[in-house]
Amino acid sequence: MATPTLTPVSQTSAVVLPSGSVASEAAAAEFPFDVYTDDQFFLTGASDQVAYTYAKLGGDVLDIELTKEQVFSAYQEAVLEYSYILNVHQVKNSIGDLLGAKTGSFNQEGELIDNTDLEDVALKFPKFKFEYARRVAHGYATEAGFGGVTPIYSASFQTFEGQQDYDLQAIVSSSAATDSDVPYFGAVGDSRINVTKVYYKTPQASWRFYGYYGGLNTVGDLASYGQYSDDSTFQLVPVWQNKSQAMAFEDAIYTRNSHYSYEIRDNKLRIFPNTVIVSPKTMWIEFFIDTDTPWKEDTQTDNGVNGINNMNTMPFENTPYQSINSIGKQWIRRFALSLAKEILGNIRSKIATIPIPGASTTLNGAALLTQATTEQKELREELKKVLDELTYTKVAEGDGALTKAINEIQQKIPMTVYVG
Repeated sequence: MATPTLTPVSQTSAVVLPSGSVASEAAAAEFPFDVYTDDQFFLTGASDQVAYTYAKLGGDVLDIELTKEQVFSAYQEAVLEYSYILNVHQVKNSIGDLLGAKTGSFNQEGELIDNTDLEDVALKFPKFKFEYARRVAHGYATEAGFGGVTPIYSASFQTFEGQQDYDLQAIVSSSAATDSDVPYFGAVGDSRINVTKVYYKTPQASWRFYGYYGGLNTVGDLASYGQYSDDSTFQLVPVWQNKSQAMAFEDAIYTRNSHYSYEIRDNKLRIFPNTVIVSPKTMWIEFFIDTDTPWKEDTQTDNGVNGINNMNTMPFENTPYQSINSIGKQWIRRFALSLAKEILGNIRSKIATIPIPGASTTLNGAALLTQATTEQKELREELKKVLDELTYTKVAEGDGALTKAINEIQQKIPMTVYVG
């Protein structure tokens, strides 16, 4: 039986990173994602990263157990990470103005599908449209009854002597179902109406002289109809508004305080006090129909519920490689290097020690992993910090501070004395 040799044979790793690469090798390589792979400038950048990684990790002295393809992949991931952080920054900048705007569909790589009009929108300076504030204002305006995007309808009903209670829901639903002349015909159905105003009007101008409200002797008579302008509108005030002592009318000139007040519970109107025979025979209400859900599109607006609603629906693709300037590309090189350290650390951690004649040597896998984790965290924080200082809000604050400083300086500059 032969005596086995105990002398280890010196071996070199089967995988050693070369000192450089060319773009054609990157073009032929397999990348994890099909992003940027048809961009010649990206392929050149990825191949250049091989020489950078080789030099930074000491490849001219030590073997680096990495393949070119692993460096290419690290470079691609670094570009995608840079694009991600940049896009998140732009979301913070502009989402308030882009809510409701057109969004798109994306493939598995995050690229838009068949939406050429949205191409590279993340690189554009959007118009300030204040869509969030506008949408909130629409809701307030609708509730207040003076605007918004929800149609406001008016309807009338007849009052009867001694009757205080009127079912407005039943009155409006009936006319919506039977009267084809009303603008809300067929629009109510089982939907609830929301009443925003109750009012009545005096007769037309001719009634001042010929109706039972007026007569020739009433002209200028402040105790009767003559004290009011032609065709006045009397707005009934809710009980709670009487109690609050803070009445605000949108039309102080043409709207009068009525002697009546009212309250509405479950769309049932109660008028105070009881109406009498000479009281207005017809009263009016303004209302909107509560048929809209929060997700129903508004036909009167350009931006709608089917558009952008959060970061996920922003039509932001991966940042085009050729749109990344020298600042971004240097960050990408540094981040790709830290990713290469992470890969190498995982490889060297598979075997913690290697026996050598008379001893053993410990590989630096754990140290590389720690270093890579720290570097990646610091690089992300560095980029985010810079971007946070460059939001549109921060830029505006900086301009304001600069203007204030200039004004303070100019106040201390003596005025030139003109000598004729």
